Order: sequence, then structure tokens, then C-alpha cells
Amino acid sequence: MNRYDFTQRAAVVTGGAQGIGYAVAQRLLEGGARVALWDRDEAALSVARASLGDVETVVVDLTDRDAVARAASSTLERFGQIDVLVHSAGIAGANAPVADYAPEEWTRVIDVDLNAAFHVNQAIVRTMIAKGYGRIVNIASIAGKEGNPNASAYSAAKAGLIALTKSLGKETAGLDIAVNAVTPAAARTKIFEQMKQEHIDYMLSKIPRGRFVEVSEIAAMVAFLASSENSFTTGAVFDLSGGRATY
Repeated sequence: MNRYDFTQRAAVVTGGAQGIGYAVAQRLLEGGARVALWDRDEAALSVARASLGDVETVVVDLTDRDAVARAASSTLERFGQIDVLVHSAGIAGANAPVADYAPEEWTRVIDVDLNAAFHVNQAIVRTMIAKGYGRIVNIASIAGKEGNPNASAYSAAKAGLIALTKSLGKETAGLDIAVNAVTPAAARTKIFEQMKQEHIDYMLSKIPRGRFVEVSEIAAMVAFLASSENSFTTGAVFDLSGGRATY
């Protein structure tokens, strides 16, 4: 396993109490980073803190811009800096065709999966611009590239996150700030509990490798993108779809 040096670095991982975010937090801690986990699930955060050790945990609703600003201030006060952001928080939302998709569910998914990403990226990139250094990795999805049937809100939100990443990467390219996204295929995490079995089966059928991606595999790619060794690439999208997409 490659080990990237995160000593003297402080990181925020949203959705860090479980799943992809938790796996990423593990990799960052192994590299010597100080890590703050931001999540809305207080109970899951307590479990994560007990297993990970010395991490800051912040209970925060990422759809609330003011709450995100307070979380950023709290983490900045503790660490004195925020060098890395891995934005992993998100929900799958309901599975239904567009013709039947509930408008309130559409709004909920867009709010959690896209608007929250804007709040978090905006709050933290401001601290990075002031310092002149930063690494941001947004966890998007293969659905944002291809659009999954019966998952229009999720697909649209992740496509928006890809575009947000590209825009921010260009805006900060003149600084030592890298902003990139990864687009994994589905990983077997608690997000599966929000999906119908037929949708899970559909996603698996589209993966040439014939299996779901492991969270450790996602964390490995994210660790490089979040490291100082990623000193040139920005505004890019890295595929983790097991051969489903080759672009």
C-alpha cells in the first residue's frame, strides 16, 4: 500500500462517520494527518471516533450554510489550518422514473448532494486561498457521467458536482490548490439501504469487472489526489467504475 505524507496537514472529511468517508479518513490518519469528521449522524460519529482514535468530530447539517460556516470555524480554530477537504457526504434518494419522481424528493436529493457540496467547498476553499495551498476531492459518481435510470435526482446532483469541481479547479489553478473529483461505481455501503434491489442489480450488471468497488480502493485514489504529490492535475475527473466508463 502506498503511503502519502500528510504530516503537518489538517483534513476535513464529510460523511466521514462511515462508508467511503471513513475509509478515506483511515488513509489520511495513516499518513499522519489531523482529521475532522463532519457528519449529521452523531451516533455514527461516536463509533467512528472510538475506532479511529484522535479525530475531531463535528455534528453538522451540510445543507445549512450557516452550520457549515460554524463547522469550518470550529475546525480551523482547533487545527489552525485546513489543507485537505474530501467531500463524501451524500444520499441516494428514491428510485423512480422521472415521470413519477416526487418533486419534494428531487429537492431533498439536490439539496444534500449538490447544494451541500457548494456550501462545503465554498467555506473551505476560502481558507485554502488565504493560505495558498489546498487539496479538494469531491466524491461524485459514475451516475453523474452516464445518468442511471430511476435515479434522476442523484444522477443530476452528481453531474452538477462534477461541473462544480471543474469550475473551482480552474478558478484556483494559479495557486497550489488542486480540486478534483472521483466517479466510483457503487460500493456496498449503507447507502444501499436507500435503494431498491432491482436498482442495485442494474448497477452491478453494468460493471465489467463484475463486482462492486471496495471503499479501500476509492480511498487509495483519493489519498493520492489529496496529497502534495498531486501538484499539477486539477479540475479533473478520475474514473473508478471498473471499466463501465473509459472517459
